[in-house]
Amino acid sequence: MARCAICDKGAHFGNAVSHSHRRSNKMWKSNVKSVKVKVNGGAKKMYVCTSCLKSGRVERA
Repeated sequence: MARCAICDKGAHFGNAVSHSHRRSNKMWKSNVKSVKVKVNGGAKKMYVCTSCLKSGRVERA
């Protein structure tokens, strides 16, 4: 679910490194919102990341 329908931004994986340099798995989730978007003259509900909303790549319905 956490994937933008416009730019296809999703979750990133890496290591969480503690002060003693022990490593554990970490996941960064993208900030994705469920919004109504204008598509072909009509309204459609999609998952869109906040950077696409802020930049104006999509128009809210």
